[in-house]
Amino acid sequence: MTPMSRKIRWGVLSTANIGLKKVLPAMQLGQFSSIEAIASRDLAHARAAADSLHITKAYGSYEALLADPEIDAIYNPLPNQLHVPWTIRAAEAGKHVLCEKPIALTAEEARTLLEVRQRTGVKIGEAFMIRSAPQWLRLRELLHQGRIGQLRSVTAFFSYFNTNPDNIRNKIETGGGAVLDIGCYCIQSARYAFQQEPTRVVSLIDRDPAMHTDRLTSAILDFPAGQAIFTCSTQLVPWQRVHFLGTKGRIELEIPFNMPKDQPTRLFLDDGSDVTGSGITTETFPTADQYTLQGDDFSRAILENKQVPVPLEDAIANMSVIDAIFRSATTNQWQSL
Repeated sequence: MTPMSRKIRWGVLSTANIGLKKVLPAMQLGQFSSIEAIASRDLAHARAAADSLHITKAYGSYEALLADPEIDAIYNPLPNQLHVPWTIRAAEAGKHVLCEKPIALTAEEARTLLEVRQRTGVKIGEAFMIRSAPQWLRLRELLHQGRIGQLRSVTAFFSYFNTNPDNIRNKIETGGGAVLDIGCYCIQSARYAFQQEPTRVVSLIDRDPAMHTDRLTSAILDFPAGQAIFTCSTQLVPWQRVHFLGTKGRIELEIPFNMPKDQPTRLFLDDGSDVTGSGITTETFPTADQYTLQGDDFSRAILENKQVPVPLEDAIANMSVIDAIFRSATTNQWQSL
């Protein structure tokens, strides 16, 4: 059997909602991915989740899943503070790991995975599904072609409204808050477009008085080639957009992060002829599920022994920007990276 004639056999740590409702059903549609097992600390929960998704194996502990010799790779959607510990344990069990974002709580914590990857020889990547989405791949093509001239500015906005204190996104001890949950996408967007790292950042953070999580954050990222600005919030009207502005034109991504799986996605290319939009060309991408694409991209990286879409080096660089944003909000000063 040739490597590309089989599927990677995936196991899932936890019955987290993002997995059950979004990622796993999508990965089950993949050409190179097969969800074979799911684990929970409660066997009944694991069995119920497995039955709902027609997954063959259910385990009542994460350790039992990692001990399964028929599992090739692990999807880790555990709470943020458990990403690194269980990614390490999965790698030491000989499993490749696709870990949900943010891969760690700090860049220093994320760096510990470099030694683990070197020692175990497995592939470890961060689950920024946008990096497999067709509109994002097309964005990079257009930038490479110079369709908007020299990229000088990236502006992003990402928000939703959630004030439930019991929701994990609002618990500071588990890595909740706007920046770690959704601001990381805005940072990823700018780094992906510029294809370089910012040299310094400055930020302003408003924290919830009761939950202490950052509920409204704005930041400026200073890149060698230009600037990026973004605002993210867990307590604003749901909205998301990213604009990429160059010396000769502009690109806008519609619904850039939560790409709908039941309708086409659009990219707007503006030649800048006037501000009324007469110079806008719309590119429409067929309906697809970015989680299916992400799973297959990671599986193919294993099968072909190639680099995963978002390797540890990229994940650490993104976390370094997040660290600097938190430092800046505390010092009220620019922070170098």
